[in-house]
Amino acid sequence: MKASSYTCFIVSIFVLLSISSAASYNPVDFDAFLQCLPKHSDHSVSIVGAILTPNNASFRSIYQLRANNLRILSSATSRPVAIITALHPSHAQAAVICAKRHGFQLRIRSGGHDYEGLSYISDVPFLSDMKTETAWVQAGATTGELYYSIAQKSEVHVFPSGVCTTLGIGGHFSGGGYGFLIRKYGLSIDNVIDAQLIDAKGQILDRKSMGEDVFWAIRGGGTTSFGIILSWRIKLVRVPPRVTVFNVQRTLEQGATELAYRWQQVAPKLPKDLFIRLQPVPINNGGNNKTVRVSFIGHFLGQADGLLRLMNVRFSELGLTRNDCLEMSWVKSSLYWAGFPNGTSIDVLLDRVQVNRVFYKSKSDYYKAVIPKQGLETLWQVLMDIEDIFVQFNPYAGRMEEISESETAFAHRSGNLFIVLYGIQWSQSDGTGRYVEMSRRLYNAMAPYASSNPREAFFNYRDLDVGSNESGETDFEVAKEYGAKYFGNNFMRLAGVKAMVDPENFFKNEQSIPPLPTPPSH
Repeated sequence: MKASSYTCFIVSIFVLLSISSAASYNPVDFDAFLQCLPKHSDHSVSIVGAILTPNNASFRSIYQLRANNLRILSSATSRPVAIITALHPSHAQAAVICAKRHGFQLRIRSGGHDYEGLSYISDVPFLSDMKTETAWVQAGATTGELYYSIAQKSEVHVFPSGVCTTLGIGGHFSGGGYGFLIRKYGLSIDNVIDAQLIDAKGQILDRKSMGEDVFWAIRGGGTTSFGIILSWRIKLVRVPPRVTVFNVQRTLEQGATELAYRWQQVAPKLPKDLFIRLQPVPINNGGNNKTVRVSFIGHFLGQADGLLRLMNVRFSELGLTRNDCLEMSWVKSSLYWAGFPNGTSIDVLLDRVQVNRVFYKSKSDYYKAVIPKQGLETLWQVLMDIEDIFVQFNPYAGRMEEISESETAFAHRSGNLFIVLYGIQWSQSDGTGRYVEMSRRLYNAMAPYASSNPREAFFNYRDLDVGSNESGETDFEVAKEYGAKYFGNNFMRLAGVKAMVDPENFFKNEQSIPPLPTPPSH
């Protein structure tokens, strides 16, 4: 691979004390761990400069740099005793081998967007073959870098992935990964055809050597329970040279409730080329003069004339006009959806660190039935009461209902009308407890309308409230609780795969997949 103008770590590896060893921490063990690392890494790329301890001037900045959620930085969770900014695959291999040998835990970070902070490269993070319409992309690359790199080669090839442009590819893909192409091409993992993974033995495996069971598991089941993901081989998809975007906004006084009710019936049944997100936000005009503004944000794989013809037949109530529509290339539309002003250079996709970070808490729901107007009015009222909150409704169906729930580890397929993200954010750390409770209030208010038994949740919208183990421990019965919500009927198979590849449960966190227990012998 030839050098590019930007570089990135393959992955950042946080070295933590295990719970069992924290009380009896011995610096001698840590020194032995540090001495172990060079013995198990490629000497052509020294690992010494990639090891950061709290004594290094850059340790704190690296730790904080990619933490998307400030709530995690201010929490009392364990701080790493070292960070390994792996510059070569062997650095990650050495970290696994030496951590196991000397009793340390590892947490992996590629993008820093884990909503509960449980996650904590070479010169070219992207290598494409346009003849086969495939590419290798490294785990440390971001979605923005991926979109930019593809656009340098083709204006009609893209990859279905997230809206945020600073998402790390490693974690984003492994939990499912979706954006405004979900109804056309499904999830990111539905378009992954190979991977490189470091297992609990420190071996680098590809699809063939890891086997189909493991390859199945890391597509939707997260990789952090099974190893360290190094790279993904992806199948590029085709889009037209010009696409159309729009954002139509209506307040409650302008009939937003009726439109939101209608959206639920229409959006999942539209042609796959059209994706419309519904996004309500509370508006305070002063005093008790509050309302809710609902945005209908659309992405159409085609030009405006075709979109208008379609909308006039399928969702005429919205009143979409030609003036609402913007035509642009697909890569420009990724900037539009990420919130950049129209006309922004695509070079912004190379910015790896999210600016204007805040404290936040997020939760998710799947809906299998239309929320009645009374339910929408309940939602509006809670939004106006809380104010510092955002909600996103993203439609499913299309390609998603054509793929069975057992095809990959991602189980939320047919039968879901839409997924909803609830997010609450604040700017000062002293308000954390109050805001977290408000997020739970909103979540509880929507319980009568969401999926149930279990109440399903999206793994990439990590939420410890749906169930979690203590750090460093994995109780199988507890894991079954959150596992059913994240992975549905696929949880037990995931646990079986875990037992095959990591029976000692080296790769673990508060919501990891434990090994399937061995039945007692008689």
